[in-house]
Amino acid sequence: MAVLFLVFVVVRIMVNSPFGMSLIGIRENSARMDAIGTPVYRRLVTVYGVSAGIAGLAGGLFAESNAYVTLDVLSFARSGTILIILILGGVGRLYGAFAGAVAYLVLEDELAKMSPEFWEFGVGLLLVLTVMFARGGLLGIFDRLRKLFDRAVP
Repeated sequence: MAVLFLVFVVVRIMVNSPFGMSLIGIRENSARMDAIGTPVYRRLVTVYGVSAGIAGLAGGLFAESNAYVTLDVLSFARSGTILIILILGGVGRLYGAFAGAVAYLVLEDELAKMSPEFWEFGVGLLLVLTVMFARGGLLGIFDRLRKLFDRAVP
């Protein structure tokens, strides 16, 4: 948990820094950022390097906690689960992974209690509904509700 907290704080500082703002600009319009003098390629290589370092740290901690690593960690099911968690929580948001993980685990547990054979159908249905109607994931829904209540309350 300490490593998770430390990595989260470092990433949050990076995202809120001028470096992070330039990454948002690159995401929105890389040609424009290149035109104003931002080293787009260097920024992308840096952020991919940081991402690879975080993934390597996570993999090392996983191997240490389990004492071994099998090829199962490279399976599509595990990668798909992680993608579902990120989409449910909200892609591109720091807290999205946490919200998605909590939602996925609660949903999996509750649906498995109701129907152990078909709990994946419920997760898939929620994923489709999220992609169709809640583009920002759970955090996007909360943001919209907060804006709605802010407008309603004088």
